[in-house]
Amino acid sequence: MTTPWGELELARFPQDPRDRLRAWDASDEYLLGHLDEQGTDLSGTVVVVGDRWGALVTALAAHRPTQITDSFLTQEATRANLAQSGAEPGAVRLLTTQDTPPGRIDVLLVRLPKSLALLEDQLLRLAPAVHEGTVVVGTGMVKEIHTSTLTLFERILGPTRTSLARRKARLILCSPDPSLERPVNPWPHTYTLPDGIGAASGRTVVNHAGVFCADRLDIGTRFFLRHLPAGGGARRVVDLGCGNGVVGTALALADPGAEVLFTDESFQAVASAEETYKANGGPGRAEFRVGDALAGVLAGSVDLVLNNPPFHSHQATTDEAAWRMFTGARRALRPGGELWVIGNRHLGYHVKLRRLFGNSRLVASDPKFVVLRAVKR
Repeated sequence: MTTPWGELELARFPQDPRDRLRAWDASDEYLLGHLDEQGTDLSGTVVVVGDRWGALVTALAAHRPTQITDSFLTQEATRANLAQSGAEPGAVRLLTTQDTPPGRIDVLLVRLPKSLALLEDQLLRLAPAVHEGTVVVGTGMVKEIHTSTLTLFERILGPTRTSLARRKARLILCSPDPSLERPVNPWPHTYTLPDGIGAASGRTVVNHAGVFCADRLDIGTRFFLRHLPAGGGARRVVDLGCGNGVVGTALALADPGAEVLFTDESFQAVASAEETYKANGGPGRAEFRVGDALAGVLAGSVDLVLNNPPFHSHQATTDEAAWRMFTGARRALRPGGELWVIGNRHLGYHVKLRRLFGNSRLVASDPKFVVLRAVKR
């Protein structure tokens, strides 16, 4: 990536030489160029929110910025890119969306997230630290910026306008108004599940902002909950890519002898899963871990993996995350252990599972979804 401060070699995480997707896009370059063109004073507290793979904070490392992200993978990519660029150790402060933000912000840079809810939550959390002289610049591709996006900035921070488009990217320029009466942060959101979905019927779900289907149960998870494996004695179970944790919680309540690991690369998701589990009086044998799929889980230590894999990486459609989850599951499972997967029919997960496990059985299906079971031999 070419920046006003030199060229950087950047990579996504985990690195894959076959991956042709870049670790930055035109909106990152536009924002950095704008800061340089405007002669922005970066000597104060610089906070970068939503940096996809650490491109922004790596470019600005000399100014000792703070990065706030919901993604474990982003944090790992940032560490690797900072090291690759020769940045001074500790040059960038890494915070998650669950951490307390800095008390004062002089420059706030926002890489727009996919989720409008996450943007709302983060702006409301950061607003008390923003003052009249704070430079606030958002950035995103044109297709990511909507009227609702600008309305959020205007309602929470102050008067907002957009720049001209450049290489299909646009900037959001906001003039903070500390006198604004801001709304109460509505996140996390809590709701009760309807009847008719197995062990999850009538249960409470807690969703932090940015977690998939934050205000209702998505139809894929609803279908999965109707077809979970029957409980049967103490065993080690993983809710892989746990989201709000409703799947793992339902299994734990149906099989109190099970020890359940909830894991996701999203800090918001794991926080949601833990609160969902506790809100339903989970039996207590649970662990909540933010990480890269099943990295760090001992090989051959798991009896059952439940998985609803994502098939998007930001705006890109890809099966890379699903493949990493499936291979991790095979490594973590004991002989005879099972991977249960819910997915859209068109994704063809049965082909991947047969290739990896040597078998794949259809458990249930409807016109849109399939539940598949693969056994480690």
